[in-house]
Amino acid sequence: MSQLFDRVALIGLGLIGSSLCHIMHREGLAGHIAGFARSAATRARAMELGLVESIHETAAAAVGDADLVILCSPVGTYGEVAREIGPALKPGAILTDVGSVKAAVVRDVGPHVPKGVHFIPGHPVAGTEQSGPESGFAELFGNRWCILTPLPDADPAAVSRLEGFWRACGSNVETMTPEHHDLVLAITSHLPHLIAYNIVATAADLEEVTGSEVIKYSAGGFRDFTRIAASDPTMWRDVFLNNREAVLEMLGRFSEDLSALQRAIRWGDGEALHLLFARAREIRRGIIAAGQDTASPDFGRDKTHKG
Repeated sequence: MSQLFDRVALIGLGLIGSSLCHIMHREGLAGHIAGFARSAATRARAMELGLVESIHETAAAAVGDADLVILCSPVGTYGEVAREIGPALKPGAILTDVGSVKAAVVRDVGPHVPKGVHFIPGHPVAGTEQSGPESGFAELFGNRWCILTPLPDADPAAVSRLEGFWRACGSNVETMTPEHHDLVLAITSHLPHLIAYNIVATAADLEEVTGSEVIKYSAGGFRDFTRIAASDPTMWRDVFLNNREAVLEMLGRFSEDLSALQRAIRWGDGEALHLLFARAREIRRGIIAAGQDTASPDFGRDKTHKG
């Protein structure tokens, strides 16, 4: 793969940022990768791991002369970061992000983007429950979707260039409006995480079942809920605070459907239960057919990296 950008700056070096470093190095996509992280320990670790060619103590210093700037920190930090780096962004640079919400990113980042800089919000729909600079791996984006939400006045050439970058990282690319993205992700990602956090908390609070029993007898379903609930709490706090309208709308729909399921169980409506479970199984088969997971069992879960 040929070099796509002379200099790329990553603001944040957790799972997504470090994975981008690995894939850019492997494919030769950047001439120089500059990095910034708030923590001195993270900055030092990033250099030890060879993730970046240069590490900087401020975000503004990291973005100097960068052709592509990617915000990889929690979305709650974006407004502050954008305010800091705005004056340091060079004309013609592309500014994007990897946040799981998009309308809030447009709201918080947009006002600080100087004229001549191409602001194209993005979201690689890929991840694991791991975090930190050691958690990244080059294959994270392979055959996953990256959603771009360019604004109406976005430069088509810049959008095309960013699409090319994500395809070079292994992703499929789709474009949509920020508002539609937030609705889609509210049901496919945000609500499942909310449910996972809640069911684990419910289990922990049960007086009739001890904590040791919850751990000792955790069957596949509960175990997988705890895997999702192990995700970065700061990131997910910011996601829910910044996508509250869409999440609340989907949570309302979910609550109504859950009440219907509760009634079916109470009244012994086996036909309704079977129909619901069969529909859900078809969705699972569709996910496998689309290459977004495999049908192979992983009891105890495969220890190799998985998206």
